[in-house]
Amino acid sequence: MSIASEYRDYGFQSSEPSHMHRHFMPAVFALAGEIRPGTRVLDVGCGNGYTCGEFLKRGCQVTGIDLSVQGVELARKTYPQGRFEVLPADDHLLANLQEEPFDLIVSTEVVEHLYAPRSYASGCFKGLKPGGRFICTTPYHGYLKNLMLSLFGKWDSHANPLWDGGHIKLWSRVTLTRLLEEAGFQNIQFRGAGRLPFLWMTMVLSGDKPTTA
Repeated sequence: MSIASEYRDYGFQSSEPSHMHRHFMPAVFALAGEIRPGTRVLDVGCGNGYTCGEFLKRGCQVTGIDLSVQGVELARKTYPQGRFEVLPADDHLLANLQEEPFDLIVSTEVVEHLYAPRSYASGCFKGLKPGGRFICTTPYHGYLKNLMLSLFGKWDSHANPLWDGGHIKLWSRVTLTRLLEEAGFQNIQFRGAGRLPFLWMTMVLSGDKPTTA
């Protein structure tokens, strides 16, 4: 059975940003470095295309992929200057897109939903040109935040198992760093976003593909 056949569509209803975008987007652009017109960007798990739109505003050439048919349809209507396809991120990413490697790959609030995150990380690594950068965001989990959730009895609402298609992987800085390093990324950088330090809502990590094998 394919990944696409197992996917439950998120059901995007509008082109508006999620409640998380205002928290992680400043850190995404801070880690992206210098963005020039023509920079080739791939958004893995682009949803309704909002993040793609922010890069399009800066003159980038943007492609977005997602398994949500509704999300991709919204993105195509809202951002006709971008390219949007219903595709998974895996080792066949570039071949399926028939594209050259990208300068920058971003993936926001995706990895926590994946059964097989190593395939996703490998696909993102192979989708970059040498020296390219990958930026990933996911809800933050660390000792202090987890302790607070336990003390205040918030785990059932924070990680509700009754949410179909919800979060199935709870990542810490250590485990997400390990995932990126296993895939081959170097120069891992970290930013926390939202709330107080060590109680962050989400975290943003970047990793670079080496310039040589």
